[in-house]
Amino acid sequence: MKIKLDRTLCDGFGLCADHAPETFSLDEWGYVSLVGTGDVAPEDEEGVRRALLDCPVHAILTLPQTTATRSATAETTPAMAGDRRQHG
Repeated sequence: MKIKLDRTLCDGFGLCADHAPETFSLDEWGYVSLVGTGDVAPEDEEGVRRALLDCPVHAILTLPQTTATRSATAETTPAMAGDRRQHG
């Protein structure tokens, strides 16, 4: 899942940071910023989807993933898990 944040729409409700603090952070005025590039890890998708649905001004957008991105993610995930087991 890939998302984009339109900061010009954000009104600082902070619901997104409540639902997905690993993806959204709030500045000192309560406005949101993305943590990272907008690529959402599979284990964080549920909270991000909840944030997307609860945002009263619809400032969070989902972006389509290309086939190459989905294939690369699917191919690298098992290898990375294998590496952690061997070295962990």
